[in-house]
Amino acid sequence: MIAIIDYDAGNLKSVEKALIRLGESPVVTRERETLLNADKVILPGVGAFGDAMKNLENFGLVDVIHEVVEKGTPFLGICLGLQLLFERSEESPGVPGLGILKGDILRIPDAPELKIPHMGWNSLQLSGDGRLFRGIEGEPYVYFVHSYYLKAAEEEIVKASTWYSTTIHASVEQGNVFACQFHPEKSSDVGLRILKNFAEV
Repeated sequence: MIAIIDYDAGNLKSVEKALIRLGESPVVTRERETLLNADKVILPGVGAFGDAMKNLENFGLVDVIHEVVEKGTPFLGICLGLQLLFERSEESPGVPGLGILKGDILRIPDAPELKIPHMGWNSLQLSGDGRLFRGIEGEPYVYFVHSYYLKAAEEEIVKASTWYSTTIHASVEQGNVFACQFHPEKSSDVGLRILKNFAEV
């Protein structure tokens, strides 16, 4: 069973629908026992870093997420869910993230003729050994919506990057923890393949 964490951060329905299309039976929940007993857990999300961390704390989910990860359950962060896995974000100074992975969330630098937020399709440069990208070749296009981006502290966890005013670490993997800055659930067949790969980890 794949559990989708409900912490009032939006974007749950599209992730749920994509998983159903793949033949999965996802459960949207914030119940501790359900999350701890799930085969896989997904943390989606859109919105502001500080608000999201506050919601996770209010619902008692910070400790639960750490327990799930420490237990070895495959865990996937999507968009804001990726950002929350790291230590801090320029969007919300002084608000600590989950700190499961090392790195900073920075504002995308202004650049001529580039709009922020970054909304739209960008190609990925794959490192070649990302388990989420099994069976995906070339430079696949995926869909992004974000104003802040990941600069991971450890290059070896970065499995896909893109360029938008700067190098953006678009997907990371470390042990049982996976994360995508882009939206696989909105990225057509490539995105469905990524979610299928996660479901089969």
